[in-house]
Amino acid sequence: MGRYLVTGAAGFIGARVAELLLETGHRVSGLDDLNRAYDPRLKEYRLARLKNSPGFEFAQVDISDRSALAQAWGEQKFEAVLNIAARAGVRASVRSPWEYAQTNVLGLINLLELCRERGVAKLVQASTSSLYGANTPRPFLEEAPISRPLSPYAATKGAAELLTHAYHHLHGLDVSVLRYFTVYGPAGRPDMSIFRFIQWIAEDRPLRLYGDGQQARDFTYVNDTARGTVAALRPIGYEVINLGGDRPWTLMEAIHRIEELLGKQARLERHPPAAADVPATWAAIGKARRLLEWEPKVDFGAGLELTIRWYLQEREWAKEVDTSD
Repeated sequence: MGRYLVTGAAGFIGARVAELLLETGHRVSGLDDLNRAYDPRLKEYRLARLKNSPGFEFAQVDISDRSALAQAWGEQKFEAVLNIAARAGVRASVRSPWEYAQTNVLGLINLLELCRERGVAKLVQASTSSLYGANTPRPFLEEAPISRPLSPYAATKGAAELLTHAYHHLHGLDVSVLRYFTVYGPAGRPDMSIFRFIQWIAEDRPLRLYGDGQQARDFTYVNDTARGTVAALRPIGYEVINLGGDRPWTLMEAIHRIEELLGKQARLERHPPAAADVPATWAAIGKARRLLEWEPKVDFGAGLELTIRWYLQEREWAKEVDTSD
């Protein structure tokens, strides 16, 4: 069994990727800076679960700090690096673009250089559906232009994709770039709609809805995303691959389904649309099927049930998680 470096290991997707690797007998070195981009209780919860595994070791490191990253890497030999660390989120990137460039671009360069110096042959790079912008025909194909991003977040992830291709071309690095589509599930990010909607409806708080609620999202359950990420460790040269749920749902449809599952009605508080939000996402996943033998297994209704069940089990502290903008 191999040893893998997973950045963003206390993050929503990174933690589940690390768990899957550990469950299949691999060893994982996890890195995370444990920043306060959102309520730290969620990262603490995920990290505590990972630390129960004897195959997991952890270092608190900011990947944009080159010397600290090199020191944490040490003399370890990794089969591959899975770079899940990111400053994520569209609206927050409008307020603080510097942090996004620091992590998503400079942090990646540091990892790419260490891969080159230490002879790591494989990189899995997390990317985003936000790259597709407002006018891409749906479902989104990986070959669609991404040169008109709507947010600093999307722009920095686009720059990251270009950098990985440069290292593939120059140094032969095998790269799988994965464009994630609106990932949700237990212990999810509290700045994303599903966690917020569940908390706000369950606790009878106003549900802040930006726009008319007809924005569509290709919601993808976290376990499916993590499976696809691990599947992308196979050698494929250089490929950009969508990982999506394969069916868009409007925000109002999601709200109504959560209302049904909780037996409560949302108190809608309407706000103007957010300029950086894309109106709709929908992944074409034929490439993932062909190259990774992957497709989503958890449909949106079942995924919502699992997520709500987790929330109710952890409600004592989850209801206090900060979900403000």
